[in-house]
Amino acid sequence: MQHQQNIPQEEQVIDALKTVFDPEIPVNVYDLGLIYHVDIDRDGVVDITMTLTNPNCPVADEMPERIREAVEKVDKVRKARIDLVFDPPWSTDNMSDAARLELGLL
Repeated sequence: MQHQQNIPQEEQVIDALKTVFDPEIPVNVYDLGLIYHVDIDRDGVVDITMTLTNPNCPVADEMPERIREAVEKVDKVRKARIDLVFDPPWSTDNMSDAARLELGLL
C-alpha cells in the first residue's frame, strides 16, 4: 500500500483539468465534457482521452498541449499523454449540470 501514495490522485488531476478553459466557451474542459476518460498508472503516467467541441475547432492543436501541461504540473505526475478522439462526437449532453447552468442551458 506504500506504493499507492506515490501515485497522483485522480481528484488532483481533475482539479488541474478544471484550470483549462475552452477559449470560445467560458467553461473548463472537464465540466464541458471534453474529457472522456482519465487513467493513472502506477508510474505516474496519466492517459487522457478527450475530444473537442468541434473537429474544426481553432484550438485543435493547442488544446491537448494546454491540458498536458496543466496535468503535468500535478504532484507525482511523471507524464501526461493525450488521446484526441472525435468518436463519439461531443454534444451538450456531455456537459455537467453546473456548466449547463452557467451557459443558461438549464
